[in-house]
Amino acid sequence: MKKYFCLLMTIVLFISCTEDIKFNNPAFQGLKDNNFWRAQSYNAYTTTNGEFIIESALGFEKVTFKMPYPTQKTYILGIDNITTAAYSNTLPAQSEEFTTGENTGSGQITVTEFNTETKTISGTFKFKAINVDKGNVAKPEINFTEGVFYKIPVNITSNY
Repeated sequence: MKKYFCLLMTIVLFISCTEDIKFNNPAFQGLKDNNFWRAQSYNAYTTTNGEFIIESALGFEKVTFKMPYPTQKTYILGIDNITTAAYSNTLPAQSEEFTTGENTGSGQITVTEFNTETKTISGTFKFKAINVDKGNVAKPEINFTEGVFYKIPVNITSNY
């Protein structure tokens, strides 16, 4: 009887040890003010004036990167208005907007892969964006660190 019980327990143990694997492919995530933030939707596209945009959203929150047509390199933020990062929350009770630009904010966007065959872009990012509302002394800036965007689908042409 003991043998059957041990055999049954071993079978139950092996059956209950399943592993649910969840792939983050594609993904856009990072730490927003040291809290984990993962986008639910994301896309990338070129505009008719030659800008390259990467957008990600989590509900009412949105992160947007603007840069020249990407190559594998690091883009520095806070130097000009050609390469920028922005965060906005459009929820009426929490409406706020933060951005980098010429002499505003700091950080970097590193493109590690821009694959024109599979039409995807991957890389890392970190930035400190300044509140557009200068009167908001409670939250003058927002910080994103340890950011990763992985295999974001790219629409090569867009009419934006």
